[in-house]
Amino acid sequence: MQPAGVAPLKVDIAEKTFRSAEGVMIDVLRGLSFEVRQGEFACLLGPSGCGKTTTLRILMGLDRDFSGRYQLPEGSSKRIAAVFQEPVLLPWRTVEQNVRLALSPRFRGKDLDSLFEILGLSAMRSFYPSELSLGLARRAALARAFATEPSVLFLDEPFASLDERTADRLRRLLISVWAARPTTVLMVTHNLREALLLADRIIVLTPSPAQVLGVFDLRLSREFRDTQALDDLILDFHKRFPIPV
Repeated sequence: MQPAGVAPLKVDIAEKTFRSAEGVMIDVLRGLSFEVRQGEFACLLGPSGCGKTTTLRILMGLDRDFSGRYQLPEGSSKRIAAVFQEPVLLPWRTVEQNVRLALSPRFRGKDLDSLFEILGLSAMRSFYPSELSLGLARRAALARAFATEPSVLFLDEPFASLDERTADRLRRLLISVWAARPTTVLMVTHNLREALLLADRIIVLTPSPAQVLGVFDLRLSREFRDTQALDDLILDFHKRFPIPV
């Protein structure tokens, strides 16, 4: 249940269009409406090219050319954080320096020991990005996002292009750090198993122009979402949403 007086993330995008190279207007989003409750981990799931990343760009204020409105959640801070497919670390700064640069000047000396420990980065704090594997670089990007204690965190397929073993380890690290530093999360993915492992709710989108096809609630505690449970959840999901996503 949503706590009284706490505003959720509310999205009501009436229309978003692009002009193609040939000058043709293409509908990307039309009538896209959903909410993410305070402290909830929600996934946007839909086919490639349906407008998931465009939605995140609008919510992050990177794209203002749309019709509609949105409301960010009201947390202890009004900060937002984002993790993208590429870690985007400054190559001339160490891991710790990259993380601390995201903090406001008066908080740059804050204790980050527990955050680095949860993400397995304690021994890499003085490493430079060139010394990190892609998996470790993405851990650093997660550390930078959570260090700011944002009121909402946007994730745009942060485990794309990783081998499945590394991606699964990072998914579980993400849940560990989120449990220790809870915030509202909206994650874009086209990986159903990933969404079923991580989310409280999955918001399923139609092909472009994207609308909400439906919502899949996950009531099974994450600690019980083992391989068999995920297989069963996939079957349940496809019974409700028979079209490919």
